Amino acid sequence: MSVGDRVQGRLHWLRRWLSPRYAWGRTTHNLLPKLLALAVSVTLWFVATADRRANVEQGFDVPVTVRDTTGNGQEKRATSNLNPASVRVILSGRPERLRDLQPDSIEAVVDVTDAPEGSFTRTVTVTAPGGTALQRVTPTRVQGFVDTQVARTLPVTLSVTSPPESSLPRYQVTPGEATVSGAGRVVVGVARLVTSPVALGANAEREVPLVALDAAGLPVAGVTIRPSTVTVRRVDTGELPVKTLRVVLNDPPSGLQVTSVSVQPGTVRVVAAPELLGRLREIAGQVTYREGTYTAPVRLNVPAGAQALETVSVRLTVTRRDAP
Repeated sequence: MSVGDRVQGRLHWLRRWLSPRYAWGRTTHNLLPKLLALAVSVTLWFVATADRRANVEQGFDVPVTVRDTTGNGQEKRATSNLNPASVRVILSGRPERLRDLQPDSIEAVVDVTDAPEGSFTRTVTVTAPGGTALQRVTPTRVQGFVDTQVARTLPVTLSVTSPPESSLPRYQVTPGEATVSGAGRVVVGVARLVTSPVALGANAEREVPLVALDAAGLPVAGVTIRPSTVTVRRVDTGELPVKTLRVVLNDPPSGLQVTSVSVQPGTVRVVAAPELLGRLREIAGQVTYREGTYTAPVRLNVPAGAQALETVSVRLTVTRRDAP
């Protein structure tokens, strides 16, 4: 058959299908079997893809875990400044499976084995829990710093809420020191270990966590404290007759005048019998005046039977008074 014959045949076929009567007749021919075949095909497709269509996606913020087996894990190394500290993990699976999934059951690991000390950038490996599939991780790489692990032992500093003015509480901390460990460049910035603020009644005790602070009083992250908690016990028997009184200084000699004065502290706590405290309104303080600007101690004139709990000083600027 020549090319011209084939072209004529196709044109004839096309003209037949362009005829509405012919097209309708061919379409409705064996219509019921055709519809049945279509229904079977759609049903099979739905059955075959049911699991795929039932799966959904869900995101989790997963903390990054550092793995370091350098020297078969015998080398004491620590990681700091991990950025970011967590990654966004997208999993797919059945809705009921993802609904019950917790971020801590997903493992996101960065392996720094044999990485030299200093900064690093490594790929995060995520292990999806059973019944789920990993879709993507954002970001895929994290940065950090590998350093020698060091440990320091520091005394524990007590931190308590302000007691009532009428009490003089005493506390006992057990143990009195703890060890802070981690990357050397981080541990060196720890200035002190303090207890979380606690309020205790007489003869009460409580276990409180320790916090690592730097020289500016800000928390230091990325360190381990052992033990992580201490026991704080209040050992006094309860309320004491204590009263806070204002400190009043003696007047300067007639030839001198005070141009600036700052008493620190401006008030003191005084312990005494309740009857005596009831009569006290202020505490007289004696200071030696001389010309110039200076800081001097203040001698408190505390009545017999009373005791001041603070020492007082004063910052003075004294000039000579002009003769009249």
